[in-house]
Amino acid sequence: MQIGRWDALWTNANIATMVSGPSAYGALRDAAVAIKDGKIAWIGPTADLNGEPHDLAPEVHAVHGSWITPGLIDCHTHIVHGGDRAGEFEMRLEGASYEEIARAGGGIRSTVTATRSSTEEDLFETAVPRVRHLLAEGVTTLEIKSGYGLDSETELRMLRAARRVGDELPVSVVTSFLGAHAIPEEFDGAADSYIDEVVLPTLHSANAEGIADAVDGFCEGIAFSVNQMTRVFEEARKLGLPVKLHAEQLSNLGGTAMAASYGALSADHLEYLDEDGVKAMAESGTVAVLLPGAFYTLRETQMPPIDLLRAHGVPVAVATDCNPGSSPVTSLLLMMSMAATLFRMTPEECLAGVTRNAARALGLDDRGTIEIGKRADLVVWNIERPAELSYRIGYNPIEQVVIEGRMHTP
Repeated sequence: MQIGRWDALWTNANIATMVSGPSAYGALRDAAVAIKDGKIAWIGPTADLNGEPHDLAPEVHAVHGSWITPGLIDCHTHIVHGGDRAGEFEMRLEGASYEEIARAGGGIRSTVTATRSSTEEDLFETAVPRVRHLLAEGVTTLEIKSGYGLDSETELRMLRAARRVGDELPVSVVTSFLGAHAIPEEFDGAADSYIDEVVLPTLHSANAEGIADAVDGFCEGIAFSVNQMTRVFEEARKLGLPVKLHAEQLSNLGGTAMAASYGALSADHLEYLDEDGVKAMAESGTVAVLLPGAFYTLRETQMPPIDLLRAHGVPVAVATDCNPGSSPVTSLLLMMSMAATLFRMTPEECLAGVTRNAARALGLDDRGTIEIGKRADLVVWNIERPAELSYRIGYNPIEQVVIEGRMHTP
């Protein structure tokens, strides 16, 4: 075996490659993984190394049976925003529904007011502590949506702040333009006018500035109809931008099937998804992104159709949905635990949901598994088996984080 000199090498590890195959987690025991130029250069049994570790790489980490996984990916967040909604949290506990709060001018609209009054610096600075909580749990890639400006200036400001998170913190950031998140007060009863006058022009501006990697929307009775979201997706298609959709969270409007017809990267929430929608996702390759934090916070009882998704082979991702109203969560490990307990996902499905399938939900084929040529985003965990990542609650067993081949302090 011809092996060149590598930049770094991890030995005596158990590696959950998350490559689909006959072994659970794609696991390799007593294995080694080597990194060169920020990518995985070699992986295999430690015994197969052709030489002494320190002769093969200047940086060697013998981890003595710890587990290595791909870097975690949080593929659905609203982590850049102004203010909080702790007051509405109290209202819900006193009996008000999410829909009632939204129709009364609360919900997303209250965050819009706080976000519009925030500078780009404010948005960045308030997002940083939330992002750091995710990074401390091994998140190496993060999706950030706009959607709390609902005017052109603030939506663009949010996307710029999101880009800055990726520029200044050790995390890869993917941005999504979510102008069609809610109907702002000044466009009450005029959703089509809002799309014409704000959403579509801002989409073009964001694309021209290079600050939108994808286009998202909220298809629901309190937000936008299937026909309205179709107009947005048509424009995204013209610009060559991929789409995704918040769909079937509170009712079944058929948004998921429509999104799948546009080859959507993902459809998210999905509590009210039916079999026709699941079949449409299977045909298009659209990923189901489940958000147990919102399910928990809103005290939902309608579960996503996990068995149907499994039966039709739809890949399932799990994310925090970090937002100030329905999922004020900054722990992807907790979401794995909730997905297992609330949705009855297996621990292997949960880990795939924050690695391999989360990468797919963002259209990223260079990460999410540990394979030669993939981006070297790795996490070393002090655990005896990968199931511990879903089993434990409020416990972080992280030892090391590697992002694009470089060590970072968790």
